[in-house]
Amino acid sequence: MTVVAASLVLYFFSDFILNLLVRPYNEAARLQGNPAGKQLIFLTPTGGFMIRIKLSLFAGLAVALPVVFYQLWKFVMPGLLDKEKKYVPWVVFFSTVCFLSGALFCYFVVLKFGLRFLLSFETSDLVATISVNEYLQFITMLIMVFGLIFEMPILSFFLTKIGFITPAFLRHYRRHGTVAMVIIAAVITPPDIFTQLLLAAPLIVLYEISIIVSKLALGKPKNI
Repeated sequence: MTVVAASLVLYFFSDFILNLLVRPYNEAARLQGNPAGKQLIFLTPTGGFMIRIKLSLFAGLAVALPVVFYQLWKFVMPGLLDKEKKYVPWVVFFSTVCFLSGALFCYFVVLKFGLRFLLSFETSDLVATISVNEYLQFITMLIMVFGLIFEMPILSFFLTKIGFITPAFLRHYRRHGTVAMVIIAAVITPPDIFTQLLLAAPLIVLYEISIIVSKLALGKPKNI
């Protein structure tokens, strides 16, 4: 209900949200010699309206993140010990912070350089004419993916606290984890090596941070 209520309110700001999400595309287009940016198109009579509905739902989910994370952790709370339950409010808070950090990293870094790279293949004979629906699916998917991968340290903290993983376990499988993260980046990103590297690099860094977080959560003086 929180997501629905937030989406209904944010529908009235959908034009602002649309302009915000289109800005990286226009900035990338200007660098390719289009001073006014590039227009995105919709291909059906209802396309413009449906885009605003989808944007409202996406923005509503983003605004309602603390409630969403709380409900998720509340779902698993019955299976936790009392000493583990006390960490849930902090986990909810930092889960929200980490997700937003990942989303902002995607918006200000990945989209900025990724779109610049992708549009660089445009020539006088090969012109990018992109539908707004495809564009927004592309960037909202990336924002969600980066938001979720930035949850890795929080997940590491919680799994260490309940005894599921240890810093030694993460260190032992570091190489396996690196290979797995490169594969994950290749699967969930568009099929260009540049965007895949922009995802794989933070994943590897976050894995190393997760080892440190796991050590702090364990509270034992072990070398990393």
